[in-house]
Amino acid sequence: MIELELPFPPSVNHYYRRVGPRTLISREGRTYRDRVASLLKVLGVRPLTGPIQMRIEIYPPDNRRRDLDNLQKSLWDALQHGGAYHDDSQVVKFEVEKRAVVPGGKVIVGIEEIR
Repeated sequence: MIELELPFPPSVNHYYRRVGPRTLISREGRTYRDRVASLLKVLGVRPLTGPIQMRIEIYPPDNRRRDLDNLQKSLWDALQHGGAYHDDSQVVKFEVEKRAVVPGGKVIVGIEEIR
């Protein structure tokens, strides 16, 4: 099992930007993706290849209302970009829980291959 403590992800509402007819990953989204990729590289995380299950504990930075599903896209994309797995279609089981507020926010992620 891979267990990671990662920075709090941007909401999907801040992850993308429209530029004319195109939709792009925002500067905030690219920064988050690169930060997660750097952490995974330092930790020596290698991509899982089969079906995976994921457990996420979200520690928000404040008490604002947030939809948990709005955080999932940027987090999953960052994990894929960083090499935790090849494609987020590998996720066959997903559990998420919102926890107490932590200054700056964070997420704890557990990923394991299902045999």
